[in-house]
Amino acid sequence: MTTEPTARPRPREALGDPHLRRLVVGQGLAAVVDALFLVWLTLFVLELSEPGFATGLVLVAVALPRAALLLPAGVLVDRVGPARITAAASWLRVAVLLALGALVTLTSPSVTTVALLAGLLGAADAAYFPAALALLPAVVPTGKLARVNALVQGAESGGDLIGPAVAAGAIAAVGFEATLGVIAAMAALAAAVLSTLIRVVRRGGGTGDDADPDTIDGEQLSSARALVAGLRYAWHEPLVRGMLAAIALINITVVGPVLVGGAVLADQRLGGAGSLGIVLSGFGAGSLAGSLMAGWRPPARRGWTVVGGVAAIGAGVAGLAAVTHVITATAVVSLVGLGSAFLGVVVVATLQERVPNELLGRVMSLIVLVTVAFDPFSYVLAGALLPYGTTTLFLVSGGTVLACAGLVAASPAIRSLR
Repeated sequence: MTTEPTARPRPREALGDPHLRRLVVGQGLAAVVDALFLVWLTLFVLELSEPGFATGLVLVAVALPRAALLLPAGVLVDRVGPARITAAASWLRVAVLLALGALVTLTSPSVTTVALLAGLLGAADAAYFPAALALLPAVVPTGKLARVNALVQGAESGGDLIGPAVAAGAIAAVGFEATLGVIAAMAALAAAVLSTLIRVVRRGGGTGDDADPDTIDGEQLSSARALVAGLRYAWHEPLVRGMLAAIALINITVVGPVLVGGAVLADQRLGGAGSLGIVLSGFGAGSLAGSLMAGWRPPARRGWTVVGGVAAIGAGVAGLAAVTHVITATAVVSLVGLGSAFLGVVVVATLQERVPNELLGRVMSLIVLVTVAFDPFSYVLAGALLPYGTTTLFLVSGGTVLACAGLVAASPAIRSLR
């Protein structure tokens, strides 16, 4: 069962603690690196070949190992410790970026070679994401988890917002090689900063690094049994099960309709496909605002905040059915971004506080998995509904999310959260 949050006393204020500042800087910088490199990778593959299959191949090469390895990586996080896995995964990212940089500078790499290196990055991501989320409770006082999550997620949202323009501008100014060199240097700085937290967590007796996370009731578990134990816990714990189900449903009914349906909407009603960039920038701005709002004043009644966040997402998606102007569409999509980011901060902080330390890596890997694994199904849903028009697509998708908000409100485990 989940445990009530207990305060972890610290000698200094949370944001004044140098260890905490290193955590925020390291994870925030890593998030910005992710945003910049995704744009660099997409543009570089387009430079190598014609748009189409090659670009899809490389992006799939990143996504497949990341999705396939997330759950085993969660077991590894609980067994080895989140600080060590975060540092190791960060340095693996640096090694791959340096290898790619050498290939780009010294040779003319094929799309297949780039895809293989991208696959290694996907594997590193599978270990990094759950480890980074599980690391926070080992360093951050319980009462400050929402604020620190907000800062890290805000860096990610900010990177998504300005990353395309910054990466494209840098490539135009200094070329692919120099831009990748800067990205690799930023990744190395993030890895170095995060590596300093290994000693901090060990000295403080923090999550996972000194405990024996694979021992439950005195029984040593194999990796497979440890994975099953994590899945069983998530299924039988109403709070975790309810949040996982809500996140999965939101991703299935929002990602595809907003991206695919948004492109059609822009072409049909908003003055052309070029307006899609403006609309999606509204999502990034809303995400940044939602992250900062969640951290600046964490809600006292978290349960109803979760309900409100889900409802805001549903209302925003459904509202796209009625928009006819790019400004209105941007404002509506910003509401979706705001609700998504606010909800993300609250959900992650809540689970970090309540899930037992020895299971936290596995639960965080499930959170990341349901966030990214259902995107293909969402695109299929959007494709199936588009023949009936964008109005139907957005009303059905938004209505489904609003119904999800009702189900969340009916869950005592979520509704009663404080």
